Amino acid sequence: MRFSDLLDAVRRSPHELSIPAEWAQGRASFGGLVAALQYEAMRARVPADRPVRSLAITFVGPVEPGVPTRFEVDVLREGKAVSQVLGRALQNGQVVTLVQGSFGASRPSEVEVVAEPAPEMKHWDDCQELPYIKGVTPEFMRHLAMRWSVGGLPFTGNKSRDMGGWVRLRGDVKEEPVTEAHILALVDAWPPALLPHLKKPAAGSTLTWTIEFVQPLQALSTLDWCKYLVEIEHARDGYGHAAAALWSAEGQLIALSRQTVTVFA
Repeated sequence: MRFSDLLDAVRRSPHELSIPAEWAQGRASFGGLVAALQYEAMRARVPADRPVRSLAITFVGPVEPGVPTRFEVDVLREGKAVSQVLGRALQNGQVVTLVQGSFGASRPSEVEVVAEPAPEMKHWDDCQELPYIKGVTPEFMRHLAMRWSVGGLPFTGNKSRDMGGWVRLRGDVKEEPVTEAHILALVDAWPPALLPHLKKPAAGSTLTWTIEFVQPLQALSTLDWCKYLVEIEHARDGYGHAAAALWSAEGQLIALSRQTVTVFA
């Protein structure tokens, strides 16, 4: 089932949607997809002229594939320019994901600061892709392609603070404009930045995630490659703190991301 098909499904019926096993990440569903589905349910409750500025996501528990999931939305406040929205994904009556979103209309301002330049990376054709291998890599990777340019692949003992490269959807992709929902999947496709430090496989996952979107969005297609870089700022006692960004291939900033991740090794 394509990413676009699942987005269409949650728009039609946010109160009962089952995520197929092909989008699994271990025993849970791919977090970037869960966040994208909850975002779509929230987006439908906010005026179109208020784009999303930031999302704060907490993965309370695993979202099991194949189990009906309910995406609920509460509009907490609608001000003159900003809407504050709370989303909850539930399975079997229990909250499994929480998303707090801030949506805000543009307003005149004297302040304008351009983003820092995007990092230089090798062309995607010259980078190593992490292949989808059934039974070895997470199932959702059949739908997303990542090509490494910075740091190491998971479980290679690479001690770099940085990790990144190129990312896009792959497989039977419906070509359409990139939205915030797609950006959530592209950013979260990358494994926790701590995993390359390990020399053998171990579990790792995102605990909390904050992502901020640069508006208006770049005019990108779902077939375009985007550039991603994450830096570990601190890691100890099984938890890591990392900051990341996503750019277009031409170097325009798309989103800023922060995650608290867990690693079980």
